[in-house]
Amino acid sequence: MSLRRILFLAPAASVTHIFPRLKDAGYEVGLAENLKGASAFIRKSGPSVIFSRPQLPGYKVDDLLAVSQDDATFPPVIVFSDKGSVEEAERLLNLGAQDYWLEPLVYEKVVAAIPAGRKTIPAPPSTTLGGRKPQMPETEKGPNIIGSNPVMRRVLALAKQVAPSRATVLISGESGTGKEMFSKFLHAHSDRANGPFVAVNCAALPEHLLESELFGHEKGAFTGAINRKLGKFELAHGGTILLDEISEMDLGLQAKLLRVLQESELDRVGGTETVKVDVRVLATTNRNLEDWVKEGKFRQDLYFRLNVIPLRLPALRERGDDVLALARFFVNLYVREYGLSSLEFSQDALDWLASYEWPGNVRELQNLMERATLLAGRGPISKSHFLLDPDSWPLFGEEEEHGADVSASGGMADPAGQVAGAATAQEYSAAGVDGGSALFAQGVIPLHEMERIMILKGLEQTSGNRTQAAEMLGISVRTLRNKLNEYRGEGLDIP
Repeated sequence: MSLRRILFLAPAASVTHIFPRLKDAGYEVGLAENLKGASAFIRKSGPSVIFSRPQLPGYKVDDLLAVSQDDATFPPVIVFSDKGSVEEAERLLNLGAQDYWLEPLVYEKVVAAIPAGRKTIPAPPSTTLGGRKPQMPETEKGPNIIGSNPVMRRVLALAKQVAPSRATVLISGESGTGKEMFSKFLHAHSDRANGPFVAVNCAALPEHLLESELFGHEKGAFTGAINRKLGKFELAHGGTILLDEISEMDLGLQAKLLRVLQESELDRVGGTETVKVDVRVLATTNRNLEDWVKEGKFRQDLYFRLNVIPLRLPALRERGDDVLALARFFVNLYVREYGLSSLEFSQDALDWLASYEWPGNVRELQNLMERATLLAGRGPISKSHFLLDPDSWPLFGEEEEHGADVSASGGMADPAGQVAGAATAQEYSAAGVDGGSALFAQGVIPLHEMERIMILKGLEQTSGNRTQAAEMLGISVRTLRNKLNEYRGEGLDIP
């Protein structure tokens, strides 16, 4: 049974909003709307947990729970409902459901419910169609942080020095500078490296839900609290907890958090017993907390408690030649990811990279390098491949129609108007979906061919589920269906 696979038995609209984050975190996600489809996914993929609506047209979760009772290796089943009732919850729990939730589903809660033994890897929202976004490399001692600029070396040296301690660290910096990566680095270089690393996005949850996620709750604490639930602090016992975007936490909850930090103990929501916890706390913020304290938006005592070790990450524009080093790293990363030939930068691209201000920091650079890698073909990567000005995109629009040269892209059009390196339907059919990425190496691909690759890749990632693929691609199911019919007409073998 895989610890990285999750099955949802539910209408697509009720669950697909969390799919991109789950996929970015490395989970394989399945979606079924009946017992037959669920059984096929279970046999093929062996999910570690199943989330199911109580019933769908032609399906009741009772049938699934009956199967689970006869098989000790069957994955746990968590039922979630858009309405819900105490009577239904008690009935299904008696039938073998592990838990009963009320919608909407929240990413952090779903991940926390996955059986122990997994490696928790929260992630930012995806910007990649069709699959997991490549991650920065990790060594046996955590993330490999790239950068040789003096300002970055000083930050890294401080991080290494304080990592072994239990001191609370407040990591500040603009969005996209790598705050979560540094928190993983601190954990990996501490004496708690073998313990859990649990991250909580304080900006993603409302106050009442965040309190339950952090501290847990007892059965009956509020409507829908059917069972006792351990909070993230208890799940992080013996390890590290990351409070991401701590500045967004409500003032009332800040007071409760302060007590946990000072006393190393907590009270579950609705509980009467105090629970001791042994957790190293890291926090991140993209705001100036000193200003927020002055404005009354953040508690001063909590700020002092968090700011034992201040770790400020520099903006990318402050890091000099690190920009070019990171750009080359990301290009090499995506070259491997998409099966392309190695790529170099033209001088105009290098000049632009060095002069740009990078408001989105390293995250923006990574996204831009993925785009340029896909569009450059055999290279070199030029400034035009960054698609900075939509009016000068070096793709094949009118040039393809009139047979003009496309010198900026590295591709050439012959007198018949065919573009060197553009894949035909027959080539795709012969190569299969996985072969599509190798075709990038032949030259720059027109937008309609790029669209085809992304659609086929989306179908591959969702095991042919059109509803889920359309959601991932940001198009309607009707549009997807029309595109697939178009590809069939061109000779592609579409299942």
